[in-house]
Amino acid sequence: MNTPTSDRFVRLPDVLKRTGLSRATLYRKVQDGTFPAQVRIAKRCVGWRQSAIERWLQNPMFYSVDDYA
Repeated sequence: MNTPTSDRFVRLPDVLKRTGLSRATLYRKVQDGTFPAQVRIAKRCVGWRQSAIERWLQNPMFYSVDDYA
């Protein structure tokens, strides 16, 4: 049975902890299109959608932003 995931915003420290990536690697992957891009929440605040992070965690080697655009 599939339960819907609440789509909340996750901040950088939580993303780094959940993925095990370094900050530099995470932003390089965002630039390359192999990791979900951050979303601007406020003027000086960004986060990632939890659902996007979970999709990446399901298949990190073959994830492409183009697949979810």
